[in-house]
Amino acid sequence: MNEKTVGAAEFKANCLNLIDKMADDGEPVIVTKRGRPVARLSPIRVADVPTSIIGAMKGSVSGYDDPFSPATDAGDWDAET
Repeated sequence: MNEKTVGAAEFKANCLNLIDKMADDGEPVIVTKRGRPVARLSPIRVADVPTSIIGAMKGSVSGYDDPFSPATDAGDWDAET
């Protein structure tokens, strides 16, 4: 896969055009500042974008044993201080 390299000033001036071109040809863009790479803009795969909010967080909770028990012990609270 080829990568197009552009300077930061050119990227700033042509950002939207570079994004549109990248979406069409799928070629990532490397942004440089003073000749050193500082960022990489790459196309996203459509399969990675959720189509619905339903189920978007599936698998993000690692574990929760008893959802109806208090989150902390009552002794952890001191309302007077």
